[in-house]
Amino acid sequence: MTPLPSPGLFISLLSFILVFGTLVFVHELGHYLVGRWCGIRADAFSIGFGKEIAGWTDKRGTRWKLGLLPLGGYVQFAGDRDPSSAMADPAAKADPTSFPGASLGRRTLTVLAGPLANFLFAFLILTGFALALGVPSTPPVVQQVAAGSAAERAGLMPGDRIISIDGSAVAQFEEMPLLIAHRAGEPMAVVIDRSGHRSSITMTPTAIVEKDRFGKEVRRGIIGVAPGPMEIKPVSLIEAPVFGARATVRILGQMAATFRQLVTGQRSIKDMGGPVRIAQASGEMATLGWLALVQFIALLSLNLGLVNLLPLPMLDGGHLTFYALEAIRRKPLDEAWQAAAIRAGFALVITLTLIITFNDLASIGLW
Repeated sequence: MTPLPSPGLFISLLSFILVFGTLVFVHELGHYLVGRWCGIRADAFSIGFGKEIAGWTDKRGTRWKLGLLPLGGYVQFAGDRDPSSAMADPAAKADPTSFPGASLGRRTLTVLAGPLANFLFAFLILTGFALALGVPSTPPVVQQVAAGSAAERAGLMPGDRIISIDGSAVAQFEEMPLLIAHRAGEPMAVVIDRSGHRSSITMTPTAIVEKDRFGKEVRRGIIGVAPGPMEIKPVSLIEAPVFGARATVRILGQMAATFRQLVTGQRSIKDMGGPVRIAQASGEMATLGWLALVQFIALLSLNLGLVNLLPLPMLDGGHLTFYALEAIRRKPLDEAWQAAAIRAGFALVITLTLIITFNDLASIGLW
């Protein structure tokens, strides 16, 4: 297959701004709306960092603006200056409409709303796809087993039905690649049904390296089985949200497993990417059409929400970690401990940023 041409710098940058700007707006809007619902004043809502290039102030006094660097965004709530808000000015803590003055529950809901908004956004996209286009419907029944494959070595045979993979139920054959692709070289417990009798086998996906439609090498795990004919099944307005929810949970599970592999060393840190790789992928998806681009936005939205829940002081997960400790102790963590945690978290974020930047520059052939 002849690789598709590169989308070019302009298309990649334009697509990146569209994709990342949309996701940042959704994330920050989640914080803003729930914060306002909790009675917390918002001083600023920014898409992008640095110098303001455009903006306006609404009747509530919130400054809505665009920053020069489109690499993120933020909602600046009244009195909010640090991850836990425990080191805020005493006057801010005494103001119930400020972030530090809000109850622990209201602060927690406001912070949690950002990642949840990303999850909800992806769920709505996946549900819309299911409703408009239908869903692939192929029973998870093996029709062919490749010679010498992981499936053959494990004893899988044509006619076997895959019931589950490592505890994750398999309802359609199309679900299997999501459960297998990131498990190359890692044993999996697979439950099969053979002529009405269930049994469990251990299977280790084989790693392959292939080129995608743009000529880039991609590594993934396969087991070497082929399904029967695929059908597209229409779904009703009631069924579509069920499919959207299942797809959302399944994709989040795969992403969480990938994070675990990065932490345990089963996956190389070279697989980590940042804005440059996102821009590349955004441009590539844009050249494939708006359906591919919207699907990519859904996947990236889930990734953004999940990453923000990591327990690092610079992220929403760091805020939530401080609040969990505050709930357990019934008082905020000591300021010295907070400061130390913030410094350590900042150092870790900077380290990860450098690694991601190094990988991004390598991906465009700088070295």
